[in-house]
Amino acid sequence: MGNICRSPTAEGAFRSQVEKHDAKHLFEIDSAGTHAYHIGKQPDSRSQLSANKCHVDLSYQRARQVHESDFYHYDYIFAMDISNLSILKSICPREHQTKLSLMLDNIPNNQGKSVPDPYFEGRFDEVFEMLDCASGFLLHSLLKKSL
Repeated sequence: MGNICRSPTAEGAFRSQVEKHDAKHLFEIDSAGTHAYHIGKQPDSRSQLSANKCHVDLSYQRARQVHESDFYHYDYIFAMDISNLSILKSICPREHQTKLSLMLDNIPNNQGKSVPDPYFEGRFDEVFEMLDCASGFLLHSLLKKSL
């Protein structure tokens, strides 16, 4: 939503997976929110703490809102929950709708599940683990496609 918890965590987790597999040159990775709540701010300190426990740095990221150009520029756009996926579908040009999906759909047998919002519930470590797992499966899938 505001690009300070789940989305920057997903960006950091995926970036970390990509770097571990020496595939940085193959990807452009970014995150954005569907709302303009926190534009220009760093990820939530609790998200940063959870990521740091796994040696993932989120501190360089700054919140931004999804822009129409994102639908043209990126090959894949992952939402953290069904509500945000619905918002993305409503603003995404028809010809780019196939780029949209839920992040946790990357985990086998996990289709349609949302990443819980840790902002009020405080499940930051659990969210990092989910997104790191999804990132690993996503990277494996994308590397397999590129071979």
